[in-house]
Amino acid sequence: MDRNDVGRRLCDYAVNELANAIACLAWRGPRVHAGVHQARKSLRRVRATLALGAPLLGPGVRLVDRELRKINRGLSKLRDAHALAGALDHLLARHAGDAQATPLLQRALRAAERNRAACARRELAADPGLRDRGALLATLLAALRGLPWDLLDAAAAEAGLLRSRADADAASAVAADDGDADDWHRWRRRARRLSQQRRALGNPGAGAGTARHDKRLAILLGEAQDHTLLHEHCGRKSPFAPPDRARLRTWAEQDLARLRARIATLAATAKVPAGNA
Repeated sequence: MDRNDVGRRLCDYAVNELANAIACLAWRGPRVHAGVHQARKSLRRVRATLALGAPLLGPGVRLVDRELRKINRGLSKLRDAHALAGALDHLLARHAGDAQATPLLQRALRAAERNRAACARRELAADPGLRDRGALLATLLAALRGLPWDLLDAAAAEAGLLRSRADADAASAVAADDGDADDWHRWRRRARRLSQQRRALGNPGAGAGTARHDKRLAILLGEAQDHTLLHEHCGRKSPFAPPDRARLRTWAEQDLARLRARIATLAATAKVPAGNA
């Protein structure tokens, strides 16, 4: 690709992802949670694309990225409520047929679903239909198109990938060396960004095997994060009944240990670990 082609393709990719985020935030009724999930995924992809060319895209890129980050974080409560229900749904499927586990997990899932519905009511009361955030994203879409994408060439994009790879490597080393929950979450975020950037560029310079390895690794990191989320919701402000919290906490800890062992093994099979779109 020539210079203009790289910049144009990345611009088109980022614009399409941001337009998708706007469309997903407009989903209504029971689809609101899936819409928020998809919108946040698209917003992360836009930010990953901006990070590839940040040094060349001018001062405006910092403003756009900052506002995208604020909107994404503002949607995190809805996402966490949805992810908690999803984590319990997965646990219920895994323990199907267990006469002791199934009733407990069913109760917990119903509580998580009530919590998710209450969270949606609060968020939609403050921003009906999430229209304010959608309108702000529409403004950012115009700003995104106006960035000097023609300055971004293949060499700059490759340099961006190398920066993300170094960040992912550093985070993985810290997390694998008896890191805490924040360290593991940081690894997941940085691994995911690297893979999102590969997605934006069509996985340049990465073989199919490496890309598959990276994707599998970050999927496991995502599963581990959901179990961390379940563990965090078993404290004093838990939506679960007090007698159920200790058992749910134990399950979350056991699954988290299992997943982290798998992640460490998988990461060790490649010279450098990476992430998921």
